[in-house]
Amino acid sequence: MKNVRSIKTSTRVCAIIGNPVKHSLSPAIHNAAFAELDLDFVYVAFRVEDVKHALAGMRALENFRGMSVTIPHKMEAMKHVDAIEDVDRRIGSINTIINDNGKLLGLGTDGPGALKALKDAGVEISGKNVLMLGAGGAARAVAFTLASNGGPAVIEILDINETILQELTADLTPSTQAVIKSNKMTDNALAKAMAAADIVIHCTPIGMHPKEGISLVPVELFRPGQVIFDIVYTPLETKLLADARSKGLQVISGVEMFINQAVLQFERFTGVDAPVEVMRKVVMEQLKP
Repeated sequence: MKNVRSIKTSTRVCAIIGNPVKHSLSPAIHNAAFAELDLDFVYVAFRVEDVKHALAGMRALENFRGMSVTIPHKMEAMKHVDAIEDVDRRIGSINTIINDNGKLLGLGTDGPGALKALKDAGVEISGKNVLMLGAGGAARAVAFTLASNGGPAVIEILDINETILQELTADLTPSTQAVIKSNKMTDNALAKAMAAADIVIHCTPIGMHPKEGISLVPVELFRPGQVIFDIVYTPLETKLLADARSKGLQVISGVEMFINQAVLQFERFTGVDAPVEVMRKVVMEQLKP
């Protein structure tokens, strides 16, 4: 792998902001990609509490080209940019900011990253019944993107939090021709939804640290022909995916969505095609046990 280029006065800066950001893989991924293409860019991480002034600083710094936004700032950042793409305004969060000569554009790559993961796996979404487990920020991004661009017949959403469930359902319904259903997560509701689902997308933290080895879906609820997509990517194979694989189902790891969203960010930052396999290699090396 090529070494990162030296920093010069012309070097364009990209960064991730969040709190915490200590364990972010983004600097390693983006810097490897910049080096591979010999681009005069560098990517760093900032732990940020004051989003307003962080974005004011971005706006004021001519070389500050792009920003990735992670927890807990994806909603707050929307208040301090100049323009937001329509679908992301409806979603209610952004994870990417582009500095275009002092004008800040906010957008999201999580939803498109998930849609690309499904399409790359050869999954047909149009006309299918999609079950979303979870109604939080990640679920919103995925649901709006699928509803807008995937053409599903039905999107059913289950969550234990009735407030965010109702908010997502109300926001999503006017934005799509798909039938939107929602229910509080119970054993009976899950069993009924699984019986009808063609594609299951898991969008909760269950299965990642410190809840490894746990799955929301009992093995007996899987049925032949289903596609199981878990957006959790640490561990690479969650219990949900392992159980689904044991039943012979097609599974998609959250690492695909993670790589795709980074690729989409890189291409917006730089205006050139990302070296996808280089970025994938860095992610897999970082995540291997």
